[in-house]
Amino acid sequence: MNSIKHKGDSIILTQKKNKKEIIDSVVRLLFLITTILSASFIILIIIFISIKGIVPFVTDNNGIGRVDIITFLTGRVWLTGTAFQSNLYSVGFIIINTLYIAFLALMISMPIGVLTALFIAKVAPKKIAEFLRTVVELLASIPSIVYGLFGSGVILVFVYNLAEAFNIQSKGGNSVMATVLVLALMTLPTITAISEVSIRSVGKDIELGSLALGATKTQTNFKVILTSAKSGIFASAILGIGRALGEATAVSLVAGNAKSGPSLGIFDITSTLTSTMLEGLKETTGIDYDIRFSVGIILMIVILITNLILNFIKRKVGNVDVK
Repeated sequence: MNSIKHKGDSIILTQKKNKKEIIDSVVRLLFLITTILSASFIILIIIFISIKGIVPFVTDNNGIGRVDIITFLTGRVWLTGTAFQSNLYSVGFIIINTLYIAFLALMISMPIGVLTALFIAKVAPKKIAEFLRTVVELLASIPSIVYGLFGSGVILVFVYNLAEAFNIQSKGGNSVMATVLVLALMTLPTITAISEVSIRSVGKDIELGSLALGATKTQTNFKVILTSAKSGIFASAILGIGRALGEATAVSLVAGNAKSGPSLGIFDITSTLTSTMLEGLKETTGIDYDIRFSVGIILMIVILITNLILNFIKRKVGNVDVK
């Protein structure tokens, strides 16, 4: 009887185990399908933009001529509507403008965002922290067009008056500075939210250990907490600069759309890869339309290389040794 009962229990356990394995297999298959679906969208977008973007370089563009890729990548002039010449489309200076503006925006938003996150996570009383956390979430959900309108209505006026105070000519406030301020404002909530989560994830024992060794609360926050959370903080910088590189609408309203460059003066008008793409999408056919997809290819390459570099640095600084 005992052997029969033992055998019956073994069969039940085997059936339960098989059922769990089937469920696990189904879940893994579901994950695989969703992953393939997500990746397929990215691949389709890349293929579509690449097919359209390569056209100006391999055809005569209805008699206008083939765009020279070297001139396109290294030139310092962009002229739209070039009905008789194809090689006046150049993004060399626009690439420099884009990286320059994104870097300056990050230099403003990064320290402000990290300090705000530290205040919310470790300094502010609970109710104030909850309120500030809600404000950050609201800022992150505001559409880019709203930031653009704020930039054109407030930031442009501020920059124009500032330039006038220094006796500097400014095209209505449209400038590098205005673009940087708008992008810094847009990337701030992303950096703050992710940094705050990273800071709150630092183990309480690490903080208490620092305090027990005689460090003050301020010393602990800056030398221990931020150091321990630096990997997540760096991840927030990667996402922040990604948004800065990919923003188009708000930038178009405040940049000024410079046609030559690069624009390195803070009161000079400027342009970015995204604003250049957005400007020409009013067309539907022709080289002036197809060339925007070529700019899109360059933008994807710039974002890819930037992310690879930043992720490499992140891996180097991400390991934390707490002694």
